[in-house]
Amino acid sequence: MAAGAAAAPAAAATDAVAEDQGEQLTRAQHEQLTAELAELEGPKRKAVVEAIATARGHGDLSENFEYHAAKNEQGLLERRIAILRSRLHGAEVIDEVAAAASGVVTVGATVDLEREDGELMTVEISSVGGVSPESPVGRAVLGKAEGDEVEIEAPRGAWRARIVSIRR
Repeated sequence: MAAGAAAAPAAAATDAVAEDQGEQLTRAQHEQLTAELAELEGPKRKAVVEAIATARGHGDLSENFEYHAAKNEQGLLERRIAILRSRLHGAEVIDEVAAAASGVVTVGATVDLEREDGELMTVEISSVGGVSPESPVGRAVLGKAEGDEVEIEAPRGAWRARIVSIRR
């Protein structure tokens, strides 16, 4: 029992370290999120504030649909800004030259997979517009090399594939 009790804190510590590492992004992905944040904090925020001011000028706020819609839009905008700030604050920009030289799948890699049924599929490992590194496919292929067999534990059932190629 002592071994099991000791393993639980070690596993919890490993999980905490993984959470502290933050999201891995390529330079281009980091710049994309930074540009989106700048757009939201600048022109988009200004437009929402102007829409609220215009709607206030229409009179009774209790029955003013434009005002409530603009306030709702402001709330959604501020939430997206908070999410982007948090993602960028904790993000780690990966060294793409070192990642490419490693010969294994990393964030930013495009991976060609051949499923066990012969179907070919291509995925980009990216939390910005691709297959998330935290997804079943992402977890299965990260750190693997060309020719490696992987098993993907997906919600609809496990399946196997072989990594055909890795490129950037």
